Amino acid sequence: MEQFALDFELAPQRRIYTVSELNAEIRAVLDAEFGDIWVSGEISGSKLASSGHYYFTLKEREAQVRCVAFRSAHRYWKIKPQDGLAVLARGRLDVYEARGEYQLLVEVLEPQGFGALQLAFEQLKKKLAAEGLFAAERKRALPRFPRRIGIVTSPRGAVIADLIHILSRRFPGLHIRLFPALVQGEGSVEEVCRGIEYFSRTRWADVVIVGRGGGSLEDLWTFNEEAVARAIAACAPPVISAVGHETDVTIADFVADLRAPTPSAAAELAVPQRQDLLERIAIAQTKLVQGLRYRLAMLERRLRQQGIERALGLLHRRIGRGLQRIDEQEFRMRERLRVTMGARERARGGLEARLRRFDMRPRLAADRRRMEMAQAAAGLSIRGGLARRRSAFEQLAAKLSQLSPLRILERGYAIVSNESGILKDAGAAPRDSHIHVRLARGELDATVQ
Repeated sequence: MEQFALDFELAPQRRIYTVSELNAEIRAVLDAEFGDIWVSGEISGSKLASSGHYYFTLKEREAQVRCVAFRSAHRYWKIKPQDGLAVLARGRLDVYEARGEYQLLVEVLEPQGFGALQLAFEQLKKKLAAEGLFAAERKRALPRFPRRIGIVTSPRGAVIADLIHILSRRFPGLHIRLFPALVQGEGSVEEVCRGIEYFSRTRWADVVIVGRGGGSLEDLWTFNEEAVARAIAACAPPVISAVGHETDVTIADFVADLRAPTPSAAAELAVPQRQDLLERIAIAQTKLVQGLRYRLAMLERRLRQQGIERALGLLHRRIGRGLQRIDEQEFRMRERLRVTMGARERARGGLEARLRRFDMRPRLAADRRRMEMAQAAAGLSIRGGLARRRSAFEQLAAKLSQLSPLRILERGYAIVSNESGILKDAGAAPRDSHIHVRLARGELDATVQ
C-alpha cells in the first residue's frame, strides 16, 4: 500500500484544456509567431458576404489556406479578390473558434505579374459595364445651342485657359461657370464629385465639361474612381469627359455622354461656331424670300390670266400689309439681337476682367527683368575680374621677359655651343672643330680656325 501511494503521488498531473482554452492558446502562439506575414498564392472560391467581408482561399499545387478580408480592411484596396488571380497577401494568422480552424486575416492584397492600377481599372470597367453605365442607349445628346457651360477642373493651368479661349472664340457671349477642383492627389475625388453634383443639383448648366490635362495612369487615376464615374452617370445635364490626351482612356470616358480626345476638342464639341450659324441663317432667309417671291409671282400670274383685277388689287394690298409686318418683325428682331449681343459682350468683358487676375504673364515678365538685371550685374563682375587678372598676367610676363637670357643677346652677345654643350672656355673648341652660335636674331654654324 505504501509503495502504491508513493507511485500515485509521483505520477505527472494531467493538464486538461477546454476547447475554448485550447483555441486561445493556439491563437496566442500564432499571434506571437505569425503576427505580420506575407503569403503568395492564387485566389480560389472568392465570395462577398452581405456583411461586406470577403472570404476566399489562397492555394498552390498541394496546399491551401483559408483567408478572410474584413470590410474595414478591403474598402481602400485598388483591386478586389477574384478567382484565378495570383496575389501577395499581407496579414496575420488567427483561429476561427467555431470550426477550430486557423485562417489568414488579410489586410493588404497586391497582384503578382499585373499592375495594381491597371487591374483595378479593368475590374471597375467590367463592373460598371455589367450595370449598364456604358450602354449607348443611356447616353444623351448634347443641346445644339447651349447658353451656359459648366466646367469642373483645376482653376490653374492651361486647361481652363484653353476652354475659355475656344468657347469665347466660337460663340461669344456664353455664360461659363467654373467649379474649381483638384484633379489629382488626395481629396481630388471628393472635389470632382462635388463639382459634378453641384451642376446636377442646381441645373444651371446646359452641358458640363469635366477634365484635366494629360499625365501618367497615376496622374489620371481620379477619373478612374468609382465615385467619379457614378457622379457623372447621375448628373442631370449631359457631361463631356475631356481627360488627358487622345491616347489616354479613363472610366469617366466610358460613362460620360460624350468623350472628347482633349479639353480643347471638348470646347469645340460643346458649342457651334457662331459665324457658321449666322451664315446658315442668312442662307435660309435668302431661300425663304426667294420661295415667297416665286409663289407670289405665280399667284399674280394666275390672277392676271383670270382677269381678276380687283382681286389682284386686294391681293397687292394684302401682300403689302404682310410685307410690312415682316419688316416690323425684322426691325424688332434686329433690335433684340443688338441688345442681347450687347449684354453678352458686357458679360464677356466682365469675365475677361476677372480672368485677367489669373494671368501670370505680368508677374513672369517682372521676374524675367529681375533675372536679366542680375545676369548683367554678374557679367560686369566677371569682366572686371578678368581685366584685373589680365593686367597682373601682363606684369608678370614683363618681369619674366626682363629676366630671360635672350634679352642679353639683344645687346650684342652670343651663345656658343658644340656637341658637349655651351662653351665657356676657348680651349674646349680645338682647331677645325664645329661650333654653333646663337644670336639675338638667327643662328650660325661655324668652324674654328
